[in-house]
Amino acid sequence: MQGLRNKIASGELLPGQKCPPEAELCAQLGVSRSSLREAVRAMSALGIMESRHGSGTYISSLEPTVILQNFALLVDLLPLDGLLELFEIRRLMESHAASAAAANATPAALATMKALVAGMEGTDDPSEYSELDSQFHEEICRASGNATLAGLVRLFRSRGGHFHIFDGDEGTTVREGSTAGHAAIVEAIAQRNPTLAATAMAAHIAQTETWLKRLRPVPRLTD
Repeated sequence: MQGLRNKIASGELLPGQKCPPEAELCAQLGVSRSSLREAVRAMSALGIMESRHGSGTYISSLEPTVILQNFALLVDLLPLDGLLELFEIRRLMESHAASAAAANATPAALATMKALVAGMEGTDDPSEYSELDSQFHEEICRASGNATLAGLVRLFRSRGGHFHIFDGDEGTTVREGSTAGHAAIVEAIAQRNPTLAATAMAAHIAQTETWLKRLRPVPRLTD
């Protein structure tokens, strides 16, 4: 697989390009057909290559958001303590996203954020709240203008949703605190204050991390 990696990393094989015929590629890499096929399967599983029936094997678009999707399964297997370690990274990423959103958010994006916060304030349903929460963070990342950042945040948040901290005995308190954090973020973005937006987001993520550490909920997956 290293030989294929080198060809892609060097630019010899470009995004979207069709790979040479199997025999030719084996000769170039100095490997057997079985070894090449195993490498192609592994690279395909990572979203780096794709086999098209009747056409051949191609290099994928290599877009970061596409490749990141293939790590979702790994993230979804993390236990709570592993997730909490990811929160340190998520706090940095989403703080940057909020800062960028304060500089780049359009009036329409800001209006969407405010509407989502209003929706969270107006619902007592944990499932509806969770969906609005996801949409809110998605909108922040979208407003940042960085699709790769949005993909990473979506990936890290996917596992967090399995712990359902918005319901349970302290669900109401958690939701109220989360809504207050969202409102502070939106206010900072509305003021076009990147520093304040980053600080508000960092505080919000840290509060969620604190709840997870204290409540230590058991993950519950839905079909």
